[in-house]
Amino acid sequence: MIFVAGGIVWNPHKGVVVVNQNNDSWSLPKGHVESGEDTLAAAIREIHEETGINPSDLTLTKEVGSYVRSQIKWRPGDEPRERTITLYLFTTTATDLAPIDPENPEARWVAPEEVAELLTHPKDGAFFTDFLARHPLPMHRDQP
Repeated sequence: MIFVAGGIVWNPHKGVVVVNQNNDSWSLPKGHVESGEDTLAAAIREIHEETGINPSDLTLTKEVGSYVRSQIKWRPGDEPRERTITLYLFTTTATDLAPIDPENPEARWVAPEEVAELLTHPKDGAFFTDFLARHPLPMHRDQP
């Protein structure tokens, strides 16, 4: 089993961050939990690497939950592996996104109601849809 942690990062004026992984899939920012690391520390580290948002600009709201799904891709000859994904909800006032990890070349703000449709893996979309039904994230559009 692979353990993965990440976050739903929400700026009320910009939306929710989604990241492009390997130029071929869209996801919430998340990644592997390293040896000796807890899921919260891994989530904060991965968010920073995949979005460029400074950890000091993240405010933890709560742990959202965990779910299990298969990897999106694996190398030929490998057995598909299950991943346990733990997500946290963070708020931020950060607006600029500049991924540090070269395997995640793009990050963008997306309106909450558009996130699930953009996510590549159906289980990611279903998890986010369920989250949003229980925890609406209202947008506060900046006035010109």
